Amino acid sequence: MAIRQLEGHAVEKVWGRRDLPAMFGDVADGAAPVGEIWFADEAAPDLLVKCLFTSEKLSIQVHPDDAQAQASGHRCGKEEAWYVLSAEPGAVIGAGFASAMTGDELRAAALDGSIEALMTWHPVKPGDFFHVPAGTVHAIGAGLSLFEIQQNVDLTYRLYDYGRPRELHLDDGIAAAVAAPFVRAARSHTGPTREVLAASDKFVIERLTGDMDYHVAGSAGRPAWIMPIAGGCVAQGAVLAPGTVWLADTSVQVALAAGATLLVARAGGMQDRN
Repeated sequence: MAIRQLEGHAVEKVWGRRDLPAMFGDVADGAAPVGEIWFADEAAPDLLVKCLFTSEKLSIQVHPDDAQAQASGHRCGKEEAWYVLSAEPGAVIGAGFASAMTGDELRAAALDGSIEALMTWHPVKPGDFFHVPAGTVHAIGAGLSLFEIQQNVDLTYRLYDYGRPRELHLDDGIAAAVAAPFVRAARSHTGPTREVLAASDKFVIERLTGDMDYHVAGSAGRPAWIMPIAGGCVAQGAVLAPGTVWLADTSVQVALAAGATLLVARAGGMQDRN
């Protein structure tokens, strides 16, 4: 395989958008709004990459960790990370609370709607990054486009949905939730143009910027997910256009021109990084 582009699968959502960022192209007239584009591949089953586009706030929700998910018959829990591509003025992401709450307090807040005011809403802009461990109570706000890198499972517990007629999952969600303040993970630089945005036992995510040639390590057992953010990225003669997602099962050289940016993600922690 070496490196190849993954096909994106568009998913319609009522909270999605028709006016997508230029790198994705607008939705056709009369078509349903697109909320997500999924990039999945059997060669890399541990991770799933999505692009999300929001015109409304998403539900306040939480994901379980591996042990909790496996106890209910799922393959794994869901740790995730978001890289903001575009943000309308005033756009926010909710993550964590101003102070810790008990399970009973969280349940009461979800039932009476006060959970929305109790959450911490973080102003966001393009280039912002959030690493969201399982158990973090969160909500993606309106007016955002972002890359989401996550453990490959579709498992969400909704705690509050602004009165929309959708099922809530209070018992499972409260059992999974860590109702406490959210602490942004520290980033580390491995060079002037290479930055580790997230490093956990679930995945490692790096941001590379130009003007530079990079050695991106990938293998059949641990392929690299490559996500161009800004133009000027080339690998093995292929132009890596912004908004596309690529998979490399061997080490590749990626040339970045001045102003170019891309993300690289791999499953697993830093300890077994190639």
